[in-house]
Amino acid sequence: MTEVSSLTGRLLVATPALADPNFDRAVVLLLDHDEEGSLGVVLNRPTPVGVADILQPWADLAGEPGVVFQGGPVSLDSALGVAVVPGEAGEHAGSPGADVPDGADSDGDGPLGWRRVHGAIGLVDLEAPPELLSAELGSLRIFAGYAGWGPGQLEEELVEGAWYVVESEPGDVSSPAPEQLWRAVLRRQRNELAMVATYPDDPSLN
Repeated sequence: MTEVSSLTGRLLVATPALADPNFDRAVVLLLDHDEEGSLGVVLNRPTPVGVADILQPWADLAGEPGVVFQGGPVSLDSALGVAVVPGEAGEHAGSPGADVPDGADSDGDGPLGWRRVHGAIGLVDLEAPPELLSAELGSLRIFAGYAGWGPGQLEEELVEGAWYVVESEPGDVSSPAPEQLWRAVLRRQRNELAMVATYPDDPSLN
């Protein structure tokens, strides 16, 4: 395989066939995807730890629920901030090739301390003063750890049927009901995936 079509900014939605308990019913936002591998955060794994307990300065900007999310099994001692900046990259920020507004390029002029990943979604520099971003951010979520794949690894999992790939929406990052996100994302698909949302829970995993 000579070239990887980038899925950056898309969602990976775990299929019922995915056996890895780390990713049972996971919804992963891909922050980076190229021939060198992939990196993303799981959007629907809230922890009991409050943002104020580990990153007090950012607590007021973090949306409800105001807790840290487990972004994945890698580097659980590191924190990532993912934020939506309203008005960045057009109205259809979740779609590939979204229009970029005049005066902004796809690398993201955006506010200081924020780096565009895709559309209106970007990474926050958690070392920066929160005041730099407080007026700009529509939503912020803090993740401990991330999900990572080596070169070609994600492609293999896609071939095996482990993930559905769907478009993200800015609201996915800050869903106030993350435990319902897996069903909600599938339900909004306009194809047979909407039926998968009714797939029964496996009581052995509860």
